[in-house]
Amino acid sequence: MKIIRAKVLGFCFGVRRAVDLAEDALRASKGTVYSLGPLIHNEAALADLQSRGLCTVEESQINTIPDGSTVIIRAHGVAPRVTSVLEEKGCRIIDATCPRVKASQKMVERYTTANDYVIITGDKNHGEMIGIAGFAGKNFIQIQNEAEARALNIPNADKINVILMSQTTYSIKEFQKIREILAAKFRNITVMNTICPATSERQQALQELCSQVEGVLVIGGKSSANTRRLYQIAAENCKLAAHIQGPSDIPPDFFKLQTIGITAGASSPDSIIQAVEEALSV
Repeated sequence: MKIIRAKVLGFCFGVRRAVDLAEDALRASKGTVYSLGPLIHNEAALADLQSRGLCTVEESQINTIPDGSTVIIRAHGVAPRVTSVLEEKGCRIIDATCPRVKASQKMVERYTTANDYVIITGDKNHGEMIGIAGFAGKNFIQIQNEAEARALNIPNADKINVILMSQTTYSIKEFQKIREILAAKFRNITVMNTICPATSERQQALQELCSQVEGVLVIGGKSSANTRRLYQIAAENCKLAAHIQGPSDIPPDFFKLQTIGITAGASSPDSIIQAVEEALSV
């Protein structure tokens, strides 16, 4: 059996930074360190951090965090009102927001304050999108797909600047389709490609990988948006594809193949990627 890794896979800069900050905080803290929502979308990596004292608390339960606690803002970021609550509680805040997400937050704040109209594509229920929305003024809307793009109506669009952005982990292919739809609808549209290069690189590397193998294993958490999009690409471009979280999830059919491709979402640690490869090699 030949196993080929995608040229780009696994931890991105933003996730690795968040994990490093969490590990530093756990080493320095004498008590519990809190994370607002899952620090990263990988169950195995998160379980390891939790075993060392990281406690995940949803934003809706923020008031249960004891005053003065150490709290990590996860890579997806949060709305300003959330940070304000933590400051009022006297918490020590460690901001692990991905720099690219933070750039999107500032961009939305700047453009909507200037009375431009911002459209952002992505999953409305994703933590990154919820956080970004908290920085927006009234001229702001989130859309998830082509159908919503076609149905979108902006009053007096010819008299204002329309800005199109995206969730950093959104599908490149879907963003291009939506861009074409909206460019035909709105004359004064400016497209800001805010999809993270790490996302683009992983998706493009996977496209290349699919042409070289019989099947592709996509490693990552079930709640990871970027991993789910990698799986969609693999399923569309390869005869056999599976989304797995670790070695125990490898479907039996893969052990019958001669060439297998491996890719992994941006929240997948090197140790799990290695474990999957070793399981295939037995």
